[in-house]
Amino acid sequence: MQEYKPFKEGKVREVYDLSESLLIVATDRISAFDVILKNDVPDKGKILTQMSKFWFDFTKDVVKNHMESTETADLPEFFQNDRFEGRSMKCKKLSMLPIECIVRGYITGTGWASYQESGKVCGIDLPAGLVESDKLPEPIYTPTTKAELGLHDEHITFEESVTLLEKQYPGKGADYAAKIRDLTIALYRKCADYAREKGIIIADTKFEFGLDENGEVVLGDEMLTPDSSRFWPADSYQPGQGQPSFDKQFVRDYLKAHPEADYKLPADIVEKTVAKYREAYQLLTGKAFVS
Repeated sequence: MQEYKPFKEGKVREVYDLSESLLIVATDRISAFDVILKNDVPDKGKILTQMSKFWFDFTKDVVKNHMESTETADLPEFFQNDRFEGRSMKCKKLSMLPIECIVRGYITGTGWASYQESGKVCGIDLPAGLVESDKLPEPIYTPTTKAELGLHDEHITFEESVTLLEKQYPGKGADYAAKIRDLTIALYRKCADYAREKGIIIADTKFEFGLDENGEVVLGDEMLTPDSSRFWPADSYQPGQGQPSFDKQFVRDYLKAHPEADYKLPADIVEKTVAKYREAYQLLTGKAFVS
C-alpha cells in the first residue's frame, strides 16, 4: 500500500497530493489570533468538512467549486480508515489567487474598531451613526493578502488587489479582481439570505478562489464554516453590542478574558465550542451531525 504524507500543513488542515487531485483533511485543531491552540476540539474537522460540502452544493449555480468527493471510498487505500473518514475532501487542483476575499454584512470585530476611529472600514466610507453589530446598508468587500503560517494577513484596498493580481497575471489583474469581488458578494447574498431563514446571521465570512487549467475562476478552500465566518443566532440579535456566536468568536472571547490560559482551553470551553459547531450545522443543514 502506498503511503502518503501531507505536503502542506496549515493551522487547521493538511493537504495531500493525489497526483490528479488534492486531498484536504480538516483536523480537530483550532486556531485563534493566528495561533494554533494547545488542545483539539473533537469532531471539529468533520463538522467543517461536512458544512463546506453543504455550501459547495448549495452554491454550484453561482460559481464552480473545487470539490470532487468527500467519500473515502474514492481515495487511495491509505486514506480508507477512521482517521480520514468524514473530514477529507478530494479537490480539483487550482492555481490559488493570492487574495483572501472577505465580505462584511454587519459591522463588528476589526471593522467596528476601524469605523470608530475613522468612519471607514478598509478605506470604504460608511454612514455616520452606526452602532456595533449594525447591519450595513449593503455588504462590503474588504480583501486581505494571504500571509504565511504564523504571520498576519494585511488588509488591502480593491485597487491594491488589482495591482497584486496584475503582477502575477499581467493583463488580467483588473478582470480577476473584479470577478472575485463580484462572486464574493453574490455568494454572500445567497448564503446569508438562506441562513437568516434558518435562524443564523452570517455577519462576515471569507472565500478563496483559484484558476483551473483554462484560467477560469473556481471557488476553493473551505466555505462558510465557523472557522471562516461569524455566525450569530438571529433570535437574540441586538445591535449596539457584541453578539453571542456559533463560531470561533466564543474561543477568542475566552482567551481575551483569560490571557493566563496561554492558548489552552479548559474542558468545559472545548465542550461548549463543539456544541456550538454542532448546533450551527444542524440549523443550516436541517440534519443533526453524526460523528
